[in-house]
Formats: sequence, structure tokens, C-alpha cells
Amino acid sequence: MRDERRATLTDVATRAGVSKSLVSLVMRDEPGASAETRRRVLDAAEQLGYQPDSRARLLRSGRSRLLGVVFGLQHPFHADLVTGLYAAARETGYEIALSAVTPGRGESEAVTGLLQDRCEALILLGPQSSTASLARLATRMPVVALARPVRDNGVDVIRSADAEGLALAVEHLIGLGHREITHIDGGRAPGAADRRRGYRSAMRRHGLTEHERIVPGGLTESEGAAAARTLLENPPTAVTVFNDRCALGVLDVVARSGVGVPHDLSVVGYDDSSLARLAHVDLTTIAQDVAVLTRLAVTRAIHRVEGAPIDRREIVVPPRLVVRGTTAAPPRP
Repeated sequence: MRDERRATLTDVATRAGVSKSLVSLVMRDEPGASAETRRRVLDAAEQLGYQPDSRARLLRSGRSRLLGVVFGLQHPFHADLVTGLYAAARETGYEIALSAVTPGRGESEAVTGLLQDRCEALILLGPQSSTASLARLATRMPVVALARPVRDNGVDVIRSADAEGLALAVEHLIGLGHREITHIDGGRAPGAADRRRGYRSAMRRHGLTEHERIVPGGLTESEGAAAARTLLENPPTAVTVFNDRCALGVLDVVARSGVGVPHDLSVVGYDDSSLARLAHVDLTTIAQDVAVLTRLAVTRAIHRVEGAPIDRREIVVPPRLVVRGTTAAPPRP
């Protein structure tokens, strides 16, 4: 049976016919070994599949250079953010450590796992914890809340301008000729209050107060489906939805009811997640700038760890409208 154990410095030294201390010098790329010895050591390491344990070396120095990331396993947009965080961290010398929130694993447990890994800072994606809980956590280490406003001076915030984003959705629909525009809400989810505010202010700015209507929704497809069934009791001509995942539930129920999208009902989501970009979904949506958000989050976390000066606690990034196939002019009377 093949030996599956991890190769060690001692194994490399034996294969190369040199001392363990000499192998260590070569692996740290320090002077003290001849070119021929260096070649033999590197060849032996390659043959054995040896990988230096940089994590252990950092821990011995009192550093981990780990940025802990808490994300929701069931949220497609969080997957996009995690991808962006890896890209943003690639050239920084820091690594990303992930801890997922699942139906059976809460945010507190996910954070505890990262604390045990000795992460130097935490980046929380749309955290659900109370402001007080986040503030207490921030007394222990730098905390960056990504995609959620937090009113505490100890917690850094990188987020989209959600009120502005929802207003863009309403403006788009009004520009197409819609007046009866309903908003499917996100309840108490991060960003939901700002998106409600953006919807209301845009409707009122265009003199459409009498057409304001907010239907309870949520984060998931099932909550979007429930909202759609309520919506169809008195259907508008257009609807803005809290997020893309909720919008998928809306589209499913609407399609089954025989209502055409976008001919009878225009639908706008939010996030521009991978779901919205699927060819058979083709969802008009509000895009959050993932590359900018994640780069700012990683930079802010590292600046806090390294004691760099910070000019402002919260950074708000403008979103943008992405027009696809779920919006059109309203049907003629």
C-alpha cells in the first residue's frame, strides 16, 4: 500500500544526501548552500512532493496572515464575493480561511471556528449578528462587515449604495412606461431597509405614491414564490425584488400562472449573482461591484492588522443597472 503521509524536511534531506538544516536553508531561499546542493535539494523535494508548511512557520513567529471569511453557503451572491476575496488577497501575502453558515451551523459557530484558526482579521459577508455582537467581536480583532451597514465605530463597513440601487431599478421601469410598480421586500435581511427606502423615494419623486406597494418576501426562492402568489391576486405591471434568488421564485410562480415575463410583468432582481446570468433566467438586475467591494474589504482588513491609517470607517460603492430580458414596456390597455 502506498505511503500517503506528507513528506518532511527529513525525507528531503535523506533523498538529497544532505543535512536537514541545509534543506531548511534552501527552502527558505537563504544563502549557505552551493548551486549544486540547491539543485539536488529542490529535485528531491519535487520527487517527494514536498510542500513547505508556511502556516506552521508563521504561527511560530506569532503570525498567521489569515483573513477569516464568514459566508452563507446557500447564498449564490456570497459565492461571487468569496471568489472576489480570493482574487483580491492573491498578491497580498495573506490567505483566506473560510467558515460557512448553514441551516445547521449559525454565524456564531462559524466565527468561533475562525478564531480557533488564529485568523488576524474577520470579513463577514452580510452578517446577521446584532450590532452589539459585532461590536464585541471587534474589540478582539479587526472586523469588516461586507454588504451590510453597521452603526458602530469599531466595525469597518464596505457596502453597496442599496437605496441608490433600488432607485435605479425603479427609474428603469418608469423609463419603460411603468407606473404600477411593486417592491418585494427582504424583511430584516442586510440591505433590505435601504432598498425599501430607495423604492419609496423613487416612487414619490415621480409622483407615484398612490402606486406604492410593498409585499413581504425574503432571501430565498420559496419566499419569492410566496410573495408572487400574493402579488398575482392584484398584479402590477412591474416588480422590483430584494435579491436575485427571491426573484427566481417569483419568475417560477409567474410562469406557472400563465403570466408572461416581460410582456405582462417586468421583473428586476438585485445582486447580479450567477443565477441572474444564466441564459434561461436572463434577469434584469442591479449589479453590486464585486471586484471593488472585495478589494476594499481585503485592503481594509490588512490595514487594520498592520496599523495603517484609516480615513473613514465606512465605504459605500455605487451599484449599476444590468438590463437583460425580464423587463419591457408595460402591456397596452
